[in-house]
Amino acid sequence: MLALRLLILVLVVAALVVAALPVLVLLDLVGGGTGYGLCAGGLQACPERFTAGPTLAVYLVVSLMVVVAIIRLATHLYRRLQR
Repeated sequence: MLALRLLILVLVVAALVVAALPVLVLLDLVGGGTGYGLCAGGLQACPERFTAGPTLAVYLVVSLMVVVAIIRLATHLYRRLQR
């Protein structure tokens, strides 16, 4: 039971990190950074193609959906084990 609760905690933290990642990248780019490696030369010299943003958004949304689905399964299993 404890391991399942810890798994749920780790998954919730992972979901929060995935949800906050675009904001963190944008804040780093605005501050003159590289967007955590997304644009090595900064925003002005970013070699990424036009579809890089939507592609990254799709990856983030799909990964967030997968993490949330696993959280739902884990909480369902936790409730079933409590009975």
